[in-house]
Amino acid sequence: MEIISSIKTMQEKASCLRCENKRIGFVPTMGALHQGHLSLIKAAKDENDVVIVSIFVNPIQFLPGEDYGVYPVNMEEDKKLCGQMGVDVIFHPEAAEMYPEELLTTVNVSGITSRLCGSFRPGHFQGVTTVVAKLFNIVKPHAAYFGQKDYQQAIAVKKMVRDLNFDVEIRMLPIVREGWEENMLTGRDACPTGEAGLALSSRNAYLNPDEKAQAGILFQTLQTAKKMLDDGERDGGKLSDWMAKNFQHVPLALVEYAEVCDPETLEPLSQVRMGALLALAVRIGKTRLIDNMVWEAAGIRSNRCAS
Repeated sequence: MEIISSIKTMQEKASCLRCENKRIGFVPTMGALHQGHLSLIKAAKDENDVVIVSIFVNPIQFLPGEDYGVYPVNMEEDKKLCGQMGVDVIFHPEAAEMYPEELLTTVNVSGITSRLCGSFRPGHFQGVTTVVAKLFNIVKPHAAYFGQKDYQQAIAVKKMVRDLNFDVEIRMLPIVREGWEENMLTGRDACPTGEAGLALSSRNAYLNPDEKAQAGILFQTLQTAKKMLDDGERDGGKLSDWMAKNFQHVPLALVEYAEVCDPETLEPLSQVRMGALLALAVRIGKTRLIDNMVWEAAGIRSNRCAS
């Protein structure tokens, strides 16, 4: 496994791979890898000749006062996991390498990034799409892999790719949850590591045991809302209100949003017809957690992932 920190070296490596007709699968991460990341790496490994993983905590997607300075970092463990998963290249640049001078050019996907998390983290998605655009130009992948937990991020990247004609396929894979995730290294189900159903996230490391137990309410809420849809409820406003109210008995929970949205535009749905995104952002103590579930009417087929 090769570790590259230079943009120029990574570009030269990617160009050589493409000249050799190697298909490049790319998994962009901020490190602190967990089984969710490993599921993306496994898919990339299965579908491509070469797998490149980037590990870069991107400063321009953090707002003032957020956790950029304390974001979980464990490069030695990340290298070990990547090696065990058969990753070919880790691209691990420093911030000064990615942003050597004042950044005057950014990528902004309007509309869909102003809703949901965009309402609470203005500028966040501009930082995401900008760094992803830079990474695509550096790594030159044929396919890039994102997790459904960050649904809004994946939809924004897909839109950017379509609008700007990037030659890369965007793959969004299902959420991996604590307590019943497949161990990507052993192929066996992992022993429960927390409240079953909590979507895996690097920020879960911030939760103490009491907070982690209460965080299980996110998945429980989504499951019940999905059942309500299965049973015939179609009023998006009622479903959103119910999801928000379901957190009232959880002492440490503060709801930022509980929305029923169009899965493509992320606009709120007053009436659900063919499909919907159920989306939550909730603070448990000081930790901000997001989760979602895609619902589709019986008999409807889609290339979107449902958790």
